[in-house]
Amino acid sequence: MTTTRSTLRRPLVASLATATLLTAAGCSGADTAATGGKPADAAKLKLSATTAAANGTLDKANWLLEDEPDSLDLDTQGSSAGRVVLTNVCERLYQLQPDMTTKPFLAEKADTPDDKTLVLTVRDGVTFHDGSKLTADDVLWSLKRHADPDMEQADEFGNVKSMKKTGDREITIRFKTPDALFTKALAGDAGIVWNKEQVAAAGKDFGTPGQGDACSGPYELKGWKSGDSITIEAYGKYWGEKPLTRQVVFRWASDSALVNALKTGAADGTYAESPNTASALRTSKGLDQHYGPSTASLVLIPTARGGLKDPRIRRALSLAIDRTGIAKSGYGGLVQPWATPVGSGAWGYEKPEFEVAQKKLAAAAPATPTADDLAEAKELVKEAGAPTDPIVIGTDSSQGRTVVANAVRSALQRIGLKGQIKTVPTAQFEEFYSDPAARADIDVLVGDWYISKADPMGFYDNGLSDSSNNWVGFKDATYDKKVRQALSTLDDAKRAQLAIDVQKRFVDAGVWISVAQVPTALVVSDKLTGPPASQAYLYYPWAAELGLKKG
Repeated sequence: MTTTRSTLRRPLVASLATATLLTAAGCSGADTAATGGKPADAAKLKLSATTAAANGTLDKANWLLEDEPDSLDLDTQGSSAGRVVLTNVCERLYQLQPDMTTKPFLAEKADTPDDKTLVLTVRDGVTFHDGSKLTADDVLWSLKRHADPDMEQADEFGNVKSMKKTGDREITIRFKTPDALFTKALAGDAGIVWNKEQVAAAGKDFGTPGQGDACSGPYELKGWKSGDSITIEAYGKYWGEKPLTRQVVFRWASDSALVNALKTGAADGTYAESPNTASALRTSKGLDQHYGPSTASLVLIPTARGGLKDPRIRRALSLAIDRTGIAKSGYGGLVQPWATPVGSGAWGYEKPEFEVAQKKLAAAAPATPTADDLAEAKELVKEAGAPTDPIVIGTDSSQGRTVVANAVRSALQRIGLKGQIKTVPTAQFEEFYSDPAARADIDVLVGDWYISKADPMGFYDNGLSDSSNNWVGFKDATYDKKVRQALSTLDDAKRAQLAIDVQKRFVDAGVWISVAQVPTALVVSDKLTGPPASQAYLYYPWAAELGLKKG
């Protein structure tokens, strides 16, 4: 499988957007998590998969996105904003749970008669929002649409040999080699089941304002006023449990507009994409904050030019970075110093083993470097031969990245090296990720990243010798072999051991240098509770569990 399409990236600091006036929701109540005054202590930040269950129903919630979705057809234009809305409307063959595990969902049952065959039994009694019955034909048609080379999820089907209807409610998928991540992909956008008739009727306009949703979830799309709002309402004939909140109205704002809307009660909540947004709201009365596990991380991505092409210099830099200082100064304490390039939300199985392995790697990525760390780093620099040219650090002018860039320059100075910061506009910064020519003049990028699957092996193909995200040119035949072996290992315990092995090789080589993990931040009225706090909010019907604390 490829990595660039299955691995999603998004900026952690939102761009400026026009503020939208919101209707006050009229909510008030008791506080649980917002602690005024001091920045959060990154070392003590507690992550929870869920919030407390709600006790009462809610007629309407006003919810904020940080930007308007480009489309509600996630096959053609997937985005976080679109997922936050559609995850309440559309259902998938598997479902990501708040604790980041997955389970069969619209696929009522899944059998694996051999390592290269997956047989899905389609759930009976499910209707789309137009009242028509969901069938195996819809499932097969949806899978083939996802697999179309022009669609966003096509890379998830690269190992698929065939997909056929083999019974009234049965779909059989055969693979070229065993595929450990495929069912996890079915809990993401590759597993959405569309109503074929509705998608066909909408044609090229499917997913745009004025069109229906073609889905079967607990909510149906009632309206999208371009530039203003999106409204969803509970679907009366839903096959599952009735949602607690009847209607959700989404509007969009960012930065100060988003913060003000939540402070004044004009909005009831948001999943804050930027830790800085959540930090700005920590002292606000009437709001709770909940932090949950996600796969997101802050990272340094070295290129193959300059001093950092030597792995000893990369290891030295990792030893010298003040990650705790970055967390406090750049992100209000809402990110955590971290030793691996994926957050703990990726631990969808064998969590204790991954947790122990992550902590063992902390020696190579200390939260706060000690004198011994710096001495070891200087010895590595001496051994490598200190580069004389400054190491060029690529960033934009956003608060968090600026802090990271300055911390990297300080770390370089502490070990006798020179750093030079190159700041570019955000649009140009985004080109660094995709265009080798754009990053030709930098030695390291201040980056952020997340993966869509709750499995570390959804990330480590980025270190393969032929990966387009392996900018530093890391080549290790053993690493390549173990990555491919892990991707074909269906047994979770055995795959976890392989993942831990390749994780250590990746970190030791400094292919990327980890800085911090970025938890999910849910900001919500202190009268409300119920939705997940983890990154599952992108793939789980969170609004259905949003309700009043008091019945």
